[in-house]
Formats: sequence, C-alpha cells, structure tokens
Amino acid sequence: MLHLGKTQTLTISHLDQRGAWLAAGPVLVLLPKNELPAAARPGDKLSVFVFGEIAGQAMATLRRPRAEVGEFALFPVSQVNPHGVFLDWGIGKELLVPRSKQPKQLGSGDSCIARVELDRAGRPFANGRIEQLLEPAGPELKPGRKVKLLLWAFTDLGAKVIVEHRYSGLLYRAELLPGMVPGALFDGFVKTVRADGKLDVTLRRGGREELEEARKALLAALAGCDLLPLHDNSPPEAIRARLGMSKKLFKKALGGLYKAGLVELVEGGIRRKRC
Repeated sequence: MLHLGKTQTLTISHLDQRGAWLAAGPVLVLLPKNELPAAARPGDKLSVFVFGEIAGQAMATLRRPRAEVGEFALFPVSQVNPHGVFLDWGIGKELLVPRSKQPKQLGSGDSCIARVELDRAGRPFANGRIEQLLEPAGPELKPGRKVKLLLWAFTDLGAKVIVEHRYSGLLYRAELLPGMVPGALFDGFVKTVRADGKLDVTLRRGGREELEEARKALLAALAGCDLLPLHDNSPPEAIRARLGMSKKLFKKALGGLYKAGLVELVEGGIRRKRC
C-alpha cells in the first residue's frame, strides 16, 4: 500500500531507463536512475521515502527528509516568491507554507518549526500553526514514560516542547542544558499530566535507574582526567555543564561512589581512587 510522505520498504518490480519501479500494492513508484544503487535488481527491497507525485507519477528517494507527514521539525526557508514561502525539506525538494499556515511573516534566512501534512489532493505542505495542531494528552501518557521532545520556544518558566509530535509540554528552566535551541530534538520523560491535557516533562528518569546512570557518567568523566574539578560546593551550573545532571543528583551519585571506595575527595575536586 502506498503512503505518501512516509518512509516505506518496497520491492523493485522492474528496471528501465528512468530508474527502478517499486511495487506499492497496485501502484508503481519511481526511484530515479541517478539514485539507484548499482547492484539493484528486480526483487530487491529498498527503504525509500515516497515524497509525492510529479505529473501524476508517485516518486521516491533514498534520502531522508527533515520530517515525514505527521511530524514536526525545524525547516530553513529556501525561497520566498510571489507564490509564497518554501521550506527546505532536506531531500532536494521544497514544502510550501500557505500564508494561512505561517506562524509569522517569513523571509529569506528565517527558519520555521512546522508539521508536514497532506492537502485534500494528497500534496505535502508545511503547517506552522503549532498551537492549533497539538492535542490534549491521553491516558496512555503515564508519568515516567520515555518520550521524544522537540524544543519549540522559550518562556519565563522554561521551554515549550512538542511531545511525540502530538502534545504540548513544558520543560522547566532548572533542567535546561547548554546548547538547547528551538528545533533541538532530545529524549525526556513525562513528569505530570496536567488537567488541561498539557504535560510537564523532565530529562531525568528518576529512581534507582537514574542514580545508577549518574554514577556511571561520573566514573566515565573521571576516567578521562586525573582530577575532576567538581565538589559539593560547586555551582549547579558548573555541574550541569560538565556532567549534564543536577547538583542534587551529582551529590547522591558522588556519595554512593565514595562509600563504595571508588573515588576520593581531594583538594580541588574528585579523583578515581587508586588501588
């Protein structure tokens, strides 16, 4: 079955001078000859992205887009002309952002977080009206569940994030890491499902598993240097910048390693205990 705007594994039906014809049920999809692997033969299976139609012919590419249909991503503006604003899809093709779907007036050099959608004719386009696209979280999103996050915008409280390409979430300021910018993708965990269906999320797994990961991270940091210049009185920002964890978690991990006789506290920081 053909799914426009999605990556699919399709079988080569036959080859000709135009390229490989891939079977998607009763529909044949063309993978252009310039993308065809040299050793490809009829019967081979290829993972392709079916990006749309050209002159009524379904087309595919081996390249991977910034986002598939139903997904959000950060897209750079590729051109602005009298027909509208176009975004770089990442596959040598562009996505139109209709004026009614633009979050603001876009120009050359701008970027836009948007979701890829199909219009009534089955043509892909980009929709940047994020608030209108996100839905209330359902009962399947329990606290502690691991989720994919896309940073959308900053607020006084922290960062707005898109959760699993569907829901609205908030990552509080205390958990923001250096280098986090709009469009950044990272993993997180559901912390709270609010009454309005929005989510509070965290970067910390919590519990014993989180503490064990913190201990491993601390030992790995010590393995790469003779002295780690951190201690109980280090600023939280310095600990997070060096280890990517909160000061509270750092102190718990350090305490456990110290009690186990794996590290020693010395002037200026921490050192792996020598046998």
